[in-house]
Amino acid sequence: MSTLSFSQVKWMSLEEAVIAQKTTPKKIIIDFYADWCGPCRIMEKNTFNHPVISKFINENYYAVKFNAEGGEDITLFGQTFSNPGFQSGKQKNSMHGFTKYMNVNAVPTTVFLDEKGMPITLLQGALTAKELEPYILFIANGEYKKINSREKWENYQQKFRSSIKN
Repeated sequence: MSTLSFSQVKWMSLEEAVIAQKTTPKKIIIDFYADWCGPCRIMEKNTFNHPVISKFINENYYAVKFNAEGGEDITLFGQTFSNPGFQSGKQKNSMHGFTKYMNVNAVPTTVFLDEKGMPITLLQGALTAKELEPYILFIANGEYKKINSREKWENYQQKFRSSIKN
């Protein structure tokens, strides 16, 4: 049973992550999802619950799950974001204001924020653990600041050695 507890990401709300950043600065990883989204559920089960991924995320990021179509109001960056078109019980809702603010227009999307809450990048679409791994390391260790061309990114990818067996 103890292995199971270590193979799950410790999710928190966006507000909790921003507050935690103030005392212990870390980057934030946000999983934008929707309840009806099959690929989102697959990512939750197979990508975020992979032991290598969950351990690294828990150690290096504040992890946030954010319902891209949710109805809650959140206040962040001095703004309040809401989803005025939200209808409880409806299978698909309009996109939440924060989802739009982060330029997320499809789910699943993974967004990375720096230690000050500023966007670094977003990854759109379902990713396997092996596909997500180079990004979480690359962003956590600040390597992304050194990459300013496609050639440098491709070089990074070629040199990257995965810790994931399959």
